Amino acid sequence: MTHYIQVLTTLPTADTARAMARKLVERRLAACVQISGPIESVYWWQGQIDSSSEWRLVAKSRTDLFPKLEAAIREDHPYETPEILAQAILAGLPEYLEWLHHELAPAE
Repeated sequence: MTHYIQVLTTLPTADTARAMARKLVERRLAACVQISGPIESVYWWQGQIDSSSEWRLVAKSRTDLFPKLEAAIREDHPYETPEILAQAILAGLPEYLEWLHHELAPAE
């Protein structure tokens, strides 16, 4: 059975979010990337509480593609330490999972 994931990251602007989403889909590392925002993030950074407006990306992919997907996010990400989190997809509509499988890079 193929294992699917959703990968979450955040970016500082709508333009950087759109560019990242397009890159991940063009490289077939994600079958779909949803962009939402702006969101407000409050977090610890360099010893103090900070906050910023960000745009959230959720990329639908496969577990075996995560290393390449992570590398693709890191290469253009403007943050020193970007949020890159993978969440397992435990179940889904079979037709959707088949579409997801079909649209991603071939398994290695």
